[in-house]
Amino acid sequence: MTSLFWPGDHRAGGLLGDEAYCRALVEVEAAWLDALVSSGLAPDTVGADAGRAVRDLTDDVLAQRDALAEGAESGGNPVIGLVALLRERLSAGPAGRTVAATWLHRGLTSQDVVDTALVLCSRDAVDAVVADVEEQVVLLAELAAEHRGSLMAARTLTQHAVPTTFGVKAAGWLVGVLDARDRLAALRFPVQLGGAGGTLSGLVELAGRAAGEDPAARARLARDVRQRFADALGLEAVAPWHTTRGPVTALGDAAVAATDAWGRIARDVLVLTRPEVGELALAATGGSSTMPQKANPTLAVLVRRTALVAPGLAATLHLAAADQVDERADGAWHAEWATLADLLRRTVVAGAEATALLEALEVRADVMAERALGAADALTAEQRGLAGVAGHEPVGPYLGLAEDLVDEVLRRAHRPTP
Repeated sequence: MTSLFWPGDHRAGGLLGDEAYCRALVEVEAAWLDALVSSGLAPDTVGADAGRAVRDLTDDVLAQRDALAEGAESGGNPVIGLVALLRERLSAGPAGRTVAATWLHRGLTSQDVVDTALVLCSRDAVDAVVADVEEQVVLLAELAAEHRGSLMAARTLTQHAVPTTFGVKAAGWLVGVLDARDRLAALRFPVQLGGAGGTLSGLVELAGRAAGEDPAARARLARDVRQRFADALGLEAVAPWHTTRGPVTALGDAAVAATDAWGRIARDVLVLTRPEVGELALAATGGSSTMPQKANPTLAVLVRRTALVAPGLAATLHLAAADQVDERADGAWHAEWATLADLLRRTVVAGAEATALLEALEVRADVMAERALGAADALTAEQRGLAGVAGHEPVGPYLGLAEDLVDEVLRRAHRPTP
């Protein structure tokens, strides 16, 4: 996938695109049918390979993607048309598939399929982000260690403040990325399974075919199906969350934790690569359509772009979560889908761009040191004032616990991800 409106979108490939979403929707229906059959809830005549038969229809579904999208307007989601298409194709197939068509989707509701498919797609996107974050941790740890003694001027409110080192700055960048890594690692990927009203009553009713009239036996069989379904998809079996949208807002918050961290890095790079500052440079830069001398820090610009946009998308997810009502929301649920897809795709893109930015970064330690030494009188003004309060002459470089702080962050970076 590409987008002229979002340069760099190709870096996300097909993640959370229509094709990936269609494949996930089909996989959810297939995994559910497999769970019904393998648990013994559905009759043997459905066929042990019924799930595979559904998966074999994926190309048919993809060929009808535009029709499914247009038809989704009438029911508000694409699952209604998808189920009709799958049942039609199964019934037209080999003998026995008519029974499979009858049992397809039974016990589910559209939201179960939509939400579970979105979780599957989101997990793939998160995996891509995590891979970049892990690479960034390595790159930033190397920068912090290498430049722990590279003197530079700290700036507050745009002005020179006190001495620091580029190692401390890189360690600060690293803290943000490590915080994002922790948020990503803490994400849960739950299956959505509640049936029509969030009680799984349809599934328990279907269980009567195999479990008879004993309520406890029906409940055990229903729980077994739920676990098989979740296991088949590699997701967590949890209580229904039809109108409790914590899993969705958690994804948004983790994404923004990452884009916040990258935005801070990009902002510093944009300042420090200015020609009049020149303390950082980039091995890879962008050009201009009319000014041949330009070497624009394009990657930093694009990372900053995402950092500015992402919080608004996450805010929409929180607004939708707060507007949930009854047992299925009338609009708030629907508002999440494209919002989450955009947020995660853009986070994947920004993650790849942030990694490339760090790989291209050139630290001009000599320029940093020269500027800091030239401004030494101003940078050590606080030191002289505090030494006077303490009743002694200023002693040594005014770097406080800079070395210790770098070491502290590096120790955290080298610990396994929780």
